[in-house]
Amino acid sequence: MSQRFPAQHYIDGVLAGNRLVLSRAITLAESQLAQDQVLARQVLEGVLPQTGNSVRVGITGVPGVGKSQFIEAFGTYLTGLGHRLAVLAVDPSSQRSGGSLLGDKTRMDALSMNPDAYIRPSPAGSTLGGVAHRTRETILLCEAAGFDVVLIETVGVGQSETMVHDMVDFFLLLMLAGAGDELQGMKRGIMELADALCITKADGNNQTAVSRARVEYQNALHLFPPTGTGWFPPVLTSSALTGEGIAGVWQTIEQHQQLTTANGQRTARRQAQQLSWFRTLLSQQLQQRFYSQPGIQGKIRAVEARVQAGTLLPGGAVGELLA
Repeated sequence: MSQRFPAQHYIDGVLAGNRLVLSRAITLAESQLAQDQVLARQVLEGVLPQTGNSVRVGITGVPGVGKSQFIEAFGTYLTGLGHRLAVLAVDPSSQRSGGSLLGDKTRMDALSMNPDAYIRPSPAGSTLGGVAHRTRETILLCEAAGFDVVLIETVGVGQSETMVHDMVDFFLLLMLAGAGDELQGMKRGIMELADALCITKADGNNQTAVSRARVEYQNALHLFPPTGTGWFPPVLTSSALTGEGIAGVWQTIEQHQQLTTANGQRTARRQAQQLSWFRTLLSQQLQQRFYSQPGIQGKIRAVEARVQAGTLLPGGAVGELLA
């Protein structure tokens, strides 16, 4: 970051809903620099009392399912109802530059111009599930800025989506009608996490295929073990082109939130997510401290050479380094 301000500057700006300050605070939270992380923690602690009041929705699906088109139609509908929407759109990262490849604001033209919507594209980096390194912190900052619905769009390339599930209240899986069997193995694990499935592009000549796919997916969901929340994931259909089914998706999310709030599952889910966040950060910090020890890189290279040569087993190599 070119210029840093005192923590109170970010806290006041975020709580006032200043988008420029919000963006700077998110950049601060995403920074890998130690001094930025200290400042970001102070900012997060300052805004914490004003967080937790949004509906957090994770949205994923295979490439080509139309996530951006769906989010644009869905977001426009939500802002029309009076909601303030934050979209955390996680782009796949370039292996060469490390930057985002797709540029989500260029894929959501209308929503990016909407005064009640805030789109934050972030490169996914090497993180599993297409989740940026500091997505949880970004959610809190957006909530503190007054956004009452937060959508997290993931890459959706078959990586572990557990991380997305571990930070949202509702996990929506977008599906295509007529997708080949080659996708089913990848989908099964994600389907078991989903709170609802939505088959996109339910318009024109595709409607017959969509209706057939809906029945097939609904039957498949009955084979999965119950979630224990009292909620059975429905299969919905939608068209970003015509707007058909978009309202039904939000009604489903509201019904889920009402049920899980009443039976305590929403609170239990968020508590479990806090614990997961803590464990993730602890693991990251331990790894960071290990690799930052003086001389450790040379020792790792020496041990790797012996492992490659077959003179040292991997288990013994790890033990040697940890000792």
